[in-house]
Amino acid sequence: MTNQTIQNKCFCSSNDTFEQCCKPIIDSSQPAPTAQALMRSRYSAYVIVASQYLIDSTHISQRANYSKADIEAWAKESHWQKLEIIDCKKGLSDDSIGEVEFKAYYHDSQNTLQIHHEKSFFKKENEGWFYVNGTIVPSKANINRNDPCTCGSGKKFKKCCGR
Repeated sequence: MTNQTIQNKCFCSSNDTFEQCCKPIIDSSQPAPTAQALMRSRYSAYVIVASQYLIDSTHISQRANYSKADIEAWAKESHWQKLEIIDCKKGLSDDSIGEVEFKAYYHDSQNTLQIHHEKSFFKKENEGWFYVNGTIVPSKANINRNDPCTCGSGKKFKKCCGR
């Protein structure tokens, strides 16, 4: 990682720097205090291609369903744009389960904007949060090039993420 990366806002769209936000969770110097913090760190881990962290932060009952090579391939071919938290249910420090609904915006290998909309489920065990699984929320409509950009910039899609 470069100093440029560390000093910029965190990839997870928080107002903190990467160094203050997701990096300590990804490098295991501090546990994620909430399900949302774990989810945000997992998004950042895709951005920096921290595939081992993504495996390690998956609940042990689900790890066999994931391939490190597949995670790395998807993370590397995607150009991550932003994370949007839609809703959180439970998942606080005193809870044992949590749900986080989010949208992850990225350009795929053909440079087409994609939106990964998911409801993720988390479980807390031994004072640590783990990703259990997620349900994809189907897209309601395709994005028209003259629609407002989904990233919230206020520009038309064609002048922003659709370039």
